[in-house]
Amino acid sequence: MATQQVILDALAKSGSINSYDFARSLNVDHQDVIGVLKSLNSFGGLIESSDKVSENLVLTEEGEAIKAHGSHEAQVYNIVPANGILQSELQALPAYKAMGSLAEIGFSKAIKSKWLQVAKDKAAGTVTITRAVPSIDDVVKTQLSNLSSLSEDAIKDFVKRKLVVKQTIKSLDVRKGAAFTTTPVRKDGDLTAEMIADGSWKTRSFKQFNLESVGVPPAAGVLHPLLKVRSEYRQIFLEMGFEEMPTNKFIESSFWNFDALFQPQQHPARDMHDTFFISDPAKTVTFPEDYLERVKTVHEKGGFGSQGYGYDWDRNEAEKNILRTHTTAISSRMLYELAKKPFKPVKYFSIDRVFRNETLDATHLAEFHQIEGVIADRNLTLGDLMGVLSNFFERLGMGGNLKFKPAYNPYTEPSMEVFSYHDGLGKLVEVGNSGVFRPEMLRPMGLPEDVVVIAWGLSLERPTMIKYKYDNIRDLVGPKVDLDLARANPVCRI
Repeated sequence: MATQQVILDALAKSGSINSYDFARSLNVDHQDVIGVLKSLNSFGGLIESSDKVSENLVLTEEGEAIKAHGSHEAQVYNIVPANGILQSELQALPAYKAMGSLAEIGFSKAIKSKWLQVAKDKAAGTVTITRAVPSIDDVVKTQLSNLSSLSEDAIKDFVKRKLVVKQTIKSLDVRKGAAFTTTPVRKDGDLTAEMIADGSWKTRSFKQFNLESVGVPPAAGVLHPLLKVRSEYRQIFLEMGFEEMPTNKFIESSFWNFDALFQPQQHPARDMHDTFFISDPAKTVTFPEDYLERVKTVHEKGGFGSQGYGYDWDRNEAEKNILRTHTTAISSRMLYELAKKPFKPVKYFSIDRVFRNETLDATHLAEFHQIEGVIADRNLTLGDLMGVLSNFFERLGMGGNLKFKPAYNPYTEPSMEVFSYHDGLGKLVEVGNSGVFRPEMLRPMGLPEDVVVIAWGLSLERPTMIKYKYDNIRDLVGPKVDLDLARANPVCRI
């Protein structure tokens, strides 16, 4: 506060100051003065300031020593006695030795300046050093004591000799502002409840408010593009009356992932080239035994109008634990639980991660998200499935352009691939897969014979890539994701 008042008094007297020169006059740190000036600026109109960049000469450590004790040549001159001295004796003097390597430099410059002279006695083999002048004028010391008066040639010489260095000084030229006073009163930035209650606001001075200024965005997390699209899909399912299935079971037994879906144990999808098998725990040993026996029977011998696959079903294969390859494993568990109770129609959906041992490329990862919808009701038909799909994809903006193509799935019959015309790509693209669950899957669960289950599924990554124009899925998921890009992506509107 003392420095602040000194600055204000100086401005009142002279009208302007320079922050660097002022700090030197007070013998205080320049940055402390800058801090006080910034505080005075916050009053608004009290002072005005402008940046100034200047170059200043500063003595080096060697320059400071010369300023205090004289130049090297002057020091050597003063060491030499008035009546002269042998060079060998001069070099042995403590004062000469204390100068170290600078003694030889000073001796050489003293000779060059004709302050000292050398006399050689060849017969005696000695060298005598004597003073050539009775007194000297140590110009170097005088110049280093007054840097502001140095000529350009002297500056270049001293910089070359590393006696001074050039230093860039950033300072502020400060002058009185329109509202200058030596007794400023800080304005309040906020109108508080206490001020209103006690009436003190009437006598207080407040800072001006800019009601049109843009506020600082609050620090907050952002939704990844996948989560933005996921929330839109989830909302569509909820609007259509679907119930979300619990999907937190990433590790699944082969029984629920494959066997319960009437997928044969020799199917290529069950090979380790397509599926991640768990080593610990390697197996699931607890199953509903009566249901397991019915699944075994339908695989080996058929039933419900099917002849089965006609092979010896192996329980060991069914017990193997895997990372689930599709969320239909959850659907099979939900339908089994549904069969335990008196039947009532249900509509389920799920959106979660699945895992497949894929070759990684621009459009495939070993981990991705599957969107699945399941409807169980009496006497449903393929027409119902097509109608639900049209409704679902219409809510996605693709309902009028759907095309269906027959397909094969082990656990649905009939099965259909779903295509939609993509305006950006200018062609039909596959947007999902669908079908009617086979009786060989549903009847062993205990569901009534007139209950039909229709289902469809699609990936979450592909529509997200199309929506946000990603060419490489690894830019969307994984360590290469640009977090700033995720923050800047717009809200998803499907």
